[in-house]
Amino acid sequence: QVQLVESGGGLVQAGGSLRLSCAASGRTFSTYDMAWFRQAPGKEREFVAITWSFGSTNYAGSVKGRFTISRDNGKNTVYLQMNSLKPEDTAVYSCAARQSTYDSGASPRSYAYWGQGTQVTVSS
Repeated sequence: QVQLVESGGGLVQAGGSLRLSCAASGRTFSTYDMAWFRQAPGKEREFVAITWSFGSTNYAGSVKGRFTISRDNGKNTVYLQMNSLKPEDTAVYSCAARQSTYDSGASPRSYAYWGQGTQVTVSS
């Protein structure tokens, strides 16, 4: 069982930055793929970024070049650095975990563990 707790959300002006954190319980964090998803009101959950257990990363096209996902296996924590934020980035951001899998990581159905989410609001 893995428990995930996000932090770092808030209100920021367009063009600003935020860093989200997701702390995971358990002793096998390094073996999990970790991802961030977001969901805006009235929209489906959307893939944002993944860091696979072996270290590679991938991003949704809408955030590539602006967001950076990273992980610290010693701290059981995954981060999402968000720069050049836009109003359309407003959403509840959730981290997710799964046993390492060789696929795109974009389907939320492939993740067994989810955090409670943290609100990010970008004002224009």
